[in-house]
Amino acid sequence: MFRFLLTRTPIFSRKLIESQNAGIIRSISAVARNPEEVANVQKLIKIAIIGVPNSGKSTLINKIVNHRICPTSSKVHTTRTASRAVVNKKGAQMIFYDTPGLVTTHEIKKHHLETSFSSASRHSIQHSNIIGVVHDVSNHWTRNQLPQMVLETLKCYSHIPSFLVLNKIDMLRSKRILLELVDTLTMNCIEGVVQKDIKEPQKDGEKTSGWKKFSNIFMVSALTGDGLQDIQNFLLTRAKISPWEFADGTNTDQSSETLIQDTVRARLLDFLPQEIPYNLHTQLEYFNQTGGTIYASVQITCPSPRIEKLVCGEADGKLTQITERVSSDLVETFRLPVSITISTKTSLPHRKDDTHTAYPHHSFSQNFVNVIAFWSMRLMRLNASKKFCDEKLRNETAVL
Repeated sequence: MFRFLLTRTPIFSRKLIESQNAGIIRSISAVARNPEEVANVQKLIKIAIIGVPNSGKSTLINKIVNHRICPTSSKVHTTRTASRAVVNKKGAQMIFYDTPGLVTTHEIKKHHLETSFSSASRHSIQHSNIIGVVHDVSNHWTRNQLPQMVLETLKCYSHIPSFLVLNKIDMLRSKRILLELVDTLTMNCIEGVVQKDIKEPQKDGEKTSGWKKFSNIFMVSALTGDGLQDIQNFLLTRAKISPWEFADGTNTDQSSETLIQDTVRARLLDFLPQEIPYNLHTQLEYFNQTGGTIYASVQITCPSPRIEKLVCGEADGKLTQITERVSSDLVETFRLPVSITISTKTSLPHRKDDTHTAYPHHSFSQNFVNVIAFWSMRLMRLNASKKFCDEKLRNETAVL
């Protein structure tokens, strides 16, 4: 019976293949005859950028796309949900997934993170063509091995190509360390090919410090932009012919409202100490774009009056600083004038006059004070003029 099945197996001849794929062959031939069409063919590549919190993922993406899309902060967990940043280069569209830092269940509870925090990274990786691992080499305590969460993720998605980004090289005094790190973090292998003999073979059950299947390694500084052009060139060679997912000129899949809230949250992380910013809730109360200017109002809910005082600072000085910094960030994001107010309240019952509001630069409150002062002066002058006229009238009446 097995022999009978073999004899019935169809044999695909060249003529049969050509007849079944005549349409594709004609389209390829047409493109080959028109070099201009080859240049206009759209290409696409989707990149999931992963790493532990505060390794520089968002800064890296912002620099590559040359646009402030992903909010950044000096503290961990600035990115709470996965977002996409888009840039078009040489006919290819590169879509970067900015993912939350890979964390454990304990960290999710500690920082009051969303339950979908860990699943956001997995979802991004599943929809990507390649994985970029960002590793912070400035931290001498952790730089000699890839985090366990990163290694577990790479093992789960070992069928997807990956590359390693050694970030923050501007913080290193000795560049020799980088060469040693490359050997350690790649286990002397690139794409599974041993680059040189390993002195001590790894024992069974021993934890690995690196990943053997990286397609390439890049040494960069996301802050200064050094080395990022090499990443772009590498990704362009990996792009495949495919229609673009975003229209030309689109930079992100995030709404303006979301970008504003995320920017406020990021600056709260920078200005407030310890765990305080993680216990605050931000809500966009007003958004409008009129005449080329964006107007917005954000309210911060604090868990207690004591926390609210820390957020506002003395005479609302800190809240004003936060507002001005947020306003500056949003101008970079939207590339438009931005007028934003930030107010605070507590989740506990409080008096109506306890609400604090900060306005940046030429604010509504300052303008209102100026208007009141102007009309007060006018009224004083009118009253003085009226008194003068009344006095003059009485004098003239007395003479008569």
